[in-house]
This record gives sequence, C-alpha cells and structure tokens, in this order.
Amino acid sequence: MSRSISRRSLILGGTAVVGVAAVAGAGVGIERRVLPGRPWLQQHLGLNGDPGTVPDIEPGPVVSGSFTSRHRLGAETGWSLVMPPVSTGILPLVVALHGLGEDHATLTGPSFGLGRYLAQYVAQGGEPFAIATVDGGTSYWHPRPSGEDASAMVTDELLPRLAGHGVATHRYGLIGWSMGGYGALRLAGLLGNEVVPAVVASSPALWTDADDASDSGFSSPEEYEQNTVFGHQSDLAGIAVRIDVGTGDPFFPAVVDYVAGFPDGTVVAINEPGGHDTGYWRRMLPEQLAFLGASLGA
Repeated sequence: MSRSISRRSLILGGTAVVGVAAVAGAGVGIERRVLPGRPWLQQHLGLNGDPGTVPDIEPGPVVSGSFTSRHRLGAETGWSLVMPPVSTGILPLVVALHGLGEDHATLTGPSFGLGRYLAQYVAQGGEPFAIATVDGGTSYWHPRPSGEDASAMVTDELLPRLAGHGVATHRYGLIGWSMGGYGALRLAGLLGNEVVPAVVASSPALWTDADDASDSGFSSPEEYEQNTVFGHQSDLAGIAVRIDVGTGDPFFPAVVDYVAGFPDGTVVAINEPGGHDTGYWRRMLPEQLAFLGASLGA
C-alpha cells in the first residue's frame, strides 16, 4: 500500500503528500491505540492481518437434532455435536456458544468450518474431544427479564441430551465468540472449576459501563450489574482461561480492562492484529482448540 501511495505522490505533488502524511499519522495513532474510530481505520488500512482459512481436510461425523426449550420460552432449539474423525470410548466435551445473529449451524457451516478445524487438530496429534453447539437466540446467554435463560438451557436441557452420544457431560470446556465469548466467561464462573476445566473467549462482547452495553443483551443498568463479568474474575480461579481479541476490535479496550483484573500469570491473553469478524476467529481457532485439548486432558 505504501508503494502505491508513493507513486501517487509523484503524480499529484503536494496534495498527495499531505494525504500521505494524514494516512501515516493515522497509522501511527492506530498502533498506539489512541485514535477514535481505530477499528474502522485499522480495517481500511489493512492492519488486521490475514484471515484464517478453513482446513482442507475431511471432518468427522456430526450428530444434529432439536428440542423445544423450556428455558427459551418454547423456542425450537437446534443443536449439533461435532465429533473427531476417529475416537474410542467416552470423549471429553467442549460446549461452543455462538455470537449475536448466529446459531449453532453457523459454527458447523462451511464459512466457519468448526468440524474441519477439529479434524486438523486431531490429525496433528491433539487428544480427541467433541464439540457441541446449540441455538442461544439473542439472549446473551444469561437470564433475561422475560424469563428466558439460554445458559440454563445449556446445563439443564442440552447436556442431558448429549449424554447418550459418547461424550462426558459432567465436566466440559467452554468456548464462545463475541456474545458467546461473554457467555462462556460468565457460565464458567458460575459453574466453577469442578465442572469447567477450561474456557476460551474469542473477542468477547464486554462493556465496562452499563450505559454502553448492548440493548439487546442488557435492558437496564440493573440487568447489566447482575450479569457483568467485571469484578468476577476470581470466579474463574482454577480454570484454564484463554482470551483472544484483535487490536482492531471495538471491544478491545474493554477486554484489556477485563484481563487486567486477573492476577498475573493466571490467564492467557492474546492480543494481535484482527477485527471482530470470522476471518480473525478462524485464524485463532487452531491455537484455541489446542489450548482446550491440553486443558481437558490435564
């Protein structure tokens, strides 16, 4: 990109030089994380890094179904259980929570390719485990004033249905993206380390202030205060925690503040170029699955 701008400066003269200086200044500001609108600028200056590519490998089998969820107020709720290509005995389990505007099929579909990433992880020598995904609606995976509670749906309705499919449901890892990243952190803290050995939050949707929080997830300051993960980092004691967020993510400042609330050395926090998008999430997924696999077997 810089070579293209230099050529334009030779043609356009001083006007282009001013433009180059402005872009260069913006780039410096982005790197120092001080400019307003940094996520937009970082994306349009090409500073978010390469998107991850779904592995070209045959995935394992996927079992899918649906049920009418009492905790989701009668909503028909789809789910899938992604298995590794080869497995024996009862497999460890990871429950994956999707983001806002998505569902369980988003994670298993071709654009995300969760099954292919799992197959690649096992092919590279990782200890096999299964991944369950389920529809959580737009509830932000916590109790809502309406009575909906997608987190209770996971523990009370999904897990009993998985018990007959060759996976361990008494102890399981959690992973989530955006809304689901927040939900995974909250649910792990509620369940504690006897149930959840590891949690991965990818670009978790976090806000440090109730006034800034999403209206779709928090209808009032009271609901925010009842369900925020800020101030509850100690609830994750004894759980292997990994938190990934791109430096071009709108949630980056809040996530950094959240991570700072952990004692030193108790959380793996990865901040590298990336936006709040599927390309970044795919890029981080191989390391995240390896983290979960190592922690489940610990």
